[in-house]
Amino acid sequence: MHVVVNKTKSGKKIYNSILLRESYREDGKVKKRTIANLSDCSPEEIEAMRFALRNKDNLDSLINVKEDVQLEEGLSVGAVWVVYQLTKRGGIEKALGCDYSGKLALWQVIARVLDQGSRLSAVRLARIHAACDVLGLDRGFNEDDLYSNLSWLSENQEGIENRLFALRNSGGACEIFLYDVTSSYLEGEDNYFGAYGYNRDGKKGKKQIVIGLLCDGHGDPVSVEVFPGNTQDMKTFSSQVRKAADRFGCERVTFVGDRGMIKSPQIKDLPEGFHYITAITKAQIDSLISQGVIQLDLFDSELCEIETSDGIRYILKRNPVRAEEISQNRLAKKRSIEEAINRKNDYLSAHARAKVSIAEEEIRSKIKHLKVNQWMKVQAEDRGLNLSVDEDALQEESRLDGCYVIKTDLPESAASKEVVHGRYKDLALVEHTFRTCKMDFLEVRPVYVRNEKSTRGHVLVVMLAYMIVRHLQTAWQNFDLTPEEGLKQLATLASVEMKFNGKGSCLKIPRPRKSSRELLEAVGISMPLVLPHKEVLVDTRKKLTERRKSH
Repeated sequence: MHVVVNKTKSGKKIYNSILLRESYREDGKVKKRTIANLSDCSPEEIEAMRFALRNKDNLDSLINVKEDVQLEEGLSVGAVWVVYQLTKRGGIEKALGCDYSGKLALWQVIARVLDQGSRLSAVRLARIHAACDVLGLDRGFNEDDLYSNLSWLSENQEGIENRLFALRNSGGACEIFLYDVTSSYLEGEDNYFGAYGYNRDGKKGKKQIVIGLLCDGHGDPVSVEVFPGNTQDMKTFSSQVRKAADRFGCERVTFVGDRGMIKSPQIKDLPEGFHYITAITKAQIDSLISQGVIQLDLFDSELCEIETSDGIRYILKRNPVRAEEISQNRLAKKRSIEEAINRKNDYLSAHARAKVSIAEEEIRSKIKHLKVNQWMKVQAEDRGLNLSVDEDALQEESRLDGCYVIKTDLPESAASKEVVHGRYKDLALVEHTFRTCKMDFLEVRPVYVRNEKSTRGHVLVVMLAYMIVRHLQTAWQNFDLTPEEGLKQLATLASVEMKFNGKGSCLKIPRPRKSSRELLEAVGISMPLVLPHKEVLVDTRKKLTERRKSH
């Protein structure tokens, strides 16, 4: 074997590639083949390979294994290597860049996948996993460096997202965007975006931020944006349209959003060539029925379409499963109120001085709170309470159970009713992203950072980390474990540090056990035999907490 420099010319430019090659004989002829491409190796690593090949017959005289080599327990390498390779495969490493700031940002993404937590925990994680050796970091860092790096991410977010979009859409422009918003509650009062708004997390009394996520038609994140916590959903939509038109250069695109996102003002402001797919509210469905545009019996068919004279198409469908869920929910509410009335009646019977009017008002408040006051009433008779149900009102209330209407201005020549319906259902992909980022794994919440840039950077890190998790979910779907469990198993694959007296050190990677090999094969990644070991300092500055109060 030997190392060669291969030169190729393209126009006026000359490109060098460094290859590890070997000669062999076949049918009496000497031929050559390439074993590995060493172009990404450092000059020191390439020279070490040349040195080893020159002295392959007398390595024992160069190194006395018993006296000159020491073996020590090395850092965990399995999980960090897999996630790093996926960032390369998905274009994340290229989008972030290979300078120091880009590599720090890449570690923040990898750390978010491996073990969620603060910037301090990411520093501690780098002391357990071979972060610097895998990423090629030549300088150490602490949590203050990572907080500063969040600001760098915020300042460079547009370029990062643009590069990722260009890498994934090199074959043509993206024509479908899925868009939705969520909220994330805060710990503390001082976040730049913090405000009281519609809380989706069930955390009453806590401020929140609003996060808008733009995905392509496959559900892969394209861009993420942070808004103040009191921002209405539809107020976030216009900036997404500008992104598609100005930043991503889309000339013909369809936005898919839910009924609270794309309304008449947003539709009016869409540029030429831009279309929408959304749903309408129950009140709007009633209005269309009263106007005679649609009929109630049309919902009983599998999938029905009505097109108006102005080119607006309405796709109608009834979901029987959802209709049954709503019906059962009403019955559960009715039983809950009946049980409450029975308890009140028992109490009134046992306490002669108890006031019936107070008990009646409490039940009435419960009925109103459960939003069944349109068809359910409570009345006091003598010393007891009776529940009455208005059957006509209940029938009117339930006539649209499970019914939904999708609205679009796409012509039928561009998308059939089945395609429009399927595209709207794809919004579930964005909802799955939010569940993964907020509850299942990545822990975008609670938000501990405070200033504007740190908050934007934190949310961008979570979005990039989700791209890795989504790939792992797909690759490991046939295993009886979650991505988190799979990564914990791979994290048990630790390196062995080989120290050569006076000649540096390296990390030797042992052969993974069978269960780990299966996980590696599923993602199409193999472990290296050895890694150069970088003696860089990664440490925490925990004592200096006052320096992090502004982050």
